[in-house]
Amino acid sequence: MRAALLIQRWYRQYVARLEMRRRCTWNIFQSIEYSGEQDQIKLYNFFGFLMDHFTPASSERNLISHIFRESEVFQDAEWEPYFCYKSIDVPDMYTGPHLTFPLTVNIITELVEAFKHKQHLHARYVLQLLGETWRLLRILPNINEVSTFHSKEITICGDLHGQLEDLLLVFYKNGLPSVETPYVFNGDFVDRGKDSIEILLILFAFQLVYPNDVHLNRGNHEDHIVNLRYGFTKEVLGKYRVHGKKILKLLQKIFSWLPLATVIDQKVLILHGGISDTTDLKLIAKLERNRYVSALRPPKRPQALSSSDGNARFSGGDWDQYSLVGRRRVRSLTHSNPASSRRELQRRSLQNYSTRTGHNVEEELRERRRWAGLSASCERIHDLPSSDSDPDSGEVLETDAEEWKQIVDMLWSDPMSQDGCIPNEVRGGGCYWGPDITEDVLNRHNLRLLIRSHECKQDGYEFCHNRRVLTIFSASNYYEVGSNRGAYIRLGPDLNPHVVQYQASRSTRELTLRQSVGRTERSALRALREQVFAHKSDLTSAYEEFDPEHTGVISMKHWAVATETVLQLGLPWRVLREQLVGDSTQDGIINYNDWFRELALMDPNTELAHTGLLETMYRHHSNLETIFRIIDTDHSGLISFEEFRQTWKLLSSHLKMEISDKAISDLALSIDFNKDGSIDINEFMEAFRLVDCSHAQILISMNGGTSPDPPQPSSPS
Repeated sequence: MRAALLIQRWYRQYVARLEMRRRCTWNIFQSIEYSGEQDQIKLYNFFGFLMDHFTPASSERNLISHIFRESEVFQDAEWEPYFCYKSIDVPDMYTGPHLTFPLTVNIITELVEAFKHKQHLHARYVLQLLGETWRLLRILPNINEVSTFHSKEITICGDLHGQLEDLLLVFYKNGLPSVETPYVFNGDFVDRGKDSIEILLILFAFQLVYPNDVHLNRGNHEDHIVNLRYGFTKEVLGKYRVHGKKILKLLQKIFSWLPLATVIDQKVLILHGGISDTTDLKLIAKLERNRYVSALRPPKRPQALSSSDGNARFSGGDWDQYSLVGRRRVRSLTHSNPASSRRELQRRSLQNYSTRTGHNVEEELRERRRWAGLSASCERIHDLPSSDSDPDSGEVLETDAEEWKQIVDMLWSDPMSQDGCIPNEVRGGGCYWGPDITEDVLNRHNLRLLIRSHECKQDGYEFCHNRRVLTIFSASNYYEVGSNRGAYIRLGPDLNPHVVQYQASRSTRELTLRQSVGRTERSALRALREQVFAHKSDLTSAYEEFDPEHTGVISMKHWAVATETVLQLGLPWRVLREQLVGDSTQDGIINYNDWFRELALMDPNTELAHTGLLETMYRHHSNLETIFRIIDTDHSGLISFEEFRQTWKLLSSHLKMEISDKAISDLALSIDFNKDGSIDINEFMEAFRLVDCSHAQILISMNGGTSPDPPQPSSPS
């Protein structure tokens, strides 16, 4: 009996340790993910600042102006002829699926089967399908009303993020969409995964066949600006090299027409992100949703706007709070940030903003131009002309700003455990809302339950706020194979949600708990080491503050404080020390120089290591790729040396750092692999790879004492 108790105690401790490791790993993945969203919003706010304050003729404004004009290029009547599919021929050699309209269930079943076997749909059919979808979406309301009828269950899916395997598994377990099996898909169909366009085409096809039984809500990733960073733009251009630009433009229009929410039996509200203390479903129901092509910036009325009015575009008014040096929590797009709110959420609000006095808009722009090394001929700051001469000018009316706030809150917000409504400083958009806000909004609209997505959950779902808020996430293995389950909800006439969980990867289901945790943990630590390398200089300076004699060693306490000060990821650094630092620590003392030496670059072109831009490259990898995609207006995947230079200058202006022309030129020459005077964006972004020295030594020993072959640059996709 005693032995059994001892074994039971040991096993409980063993499971508890694994659970602690699993939660710590989860925090690493989520912190890094949200810091990337902060960067995205800060960069876009910087672009918005350029658009509001730089003259129309300025070079940097011209570089990025087209991403703000996308919704104004064509009137609705001009879209159909522009995207006419009839001029596109399907060659005889094409072996993929064929579509005929109107669609039938058999045709969609064949389409799903083709996608399952990695076939692509021809661009002619893609454009035709998207055109039909656009016509349908235009007649749908902002909030869909759905009824369960008698004994009829509705299935609700959360984020899919381009993971076709998860969607197919849901269909296998739950059945294909039909009159008897209605579905609500709650946004974030695209980005991150490799099959986003296939998921969209399947969902759009089913919606065309069953318009009353398949409902799609918009997510925060149904946004062409977000797609530039998180992979969907790259995916479409890779799969449809000739007609990809047209497909993206039409999808951009379609995203703006997606409904914002669904209500079941007038009692259950389904939306992607969440609510706030100002959520008003009546206002949401009557706004013009298609005007909000990107939720990151409010639409402007075509009126003259002086530069002195531009700061009103931002929630706090001052540009300084969007041009932060280092990793700081950014101000929410739509919410102010009182000091009391920051104290209420100490873990999330990691650092106050630095403030600088005496800088007006003109001085700020001059300083940014100086940092960027831009021409003095562009130095003058003028009031923006009227909309007749500049299509991007205009003003945000108070009603537009209120509507925009409603949409941002619906797409970007997250629940929190304490009462109140405060800025979502972790993501940079929307708010955190508490149980009291849930009670107020649901009671005010006579609702029982709020179902939302937007957050990855380890079990695929999570109840909060006295079980009146349910988060559902349908992309399993989101961060890493084994990191989380996916789930969907079945909701019957009793409106009691029944959650079904799954794991799409067969290999994961065969792993033990220890193997699964270990695999996910290794992936999270690898991602964290990349963050360390990207901030090596700042970390060194922070460590040296506790090491005035430059001995190269500091205490574990000082190491943890300095690491959090620089990276600001809100992680338990002391707990992570053993896995992260390894042999570089002894008796509570950490040799940070040895730790940095454990990180090594395996680089197919060693010239890159001497350009002085490696650390900047790693730290702002995603920002660079976003700017590249914006500057590559023809979506060819290639940019000239001059465009490459302008990209780095734009980034240096955003970061307030000085990068010499020589360093940029050396970098450009070293990555022009075929010496044709242009740079392949994908080759550049994959030119570096970070590995552990210990890993490298293992690979060397496995290869008989010789270094493994470096990764070859991939072909443009």
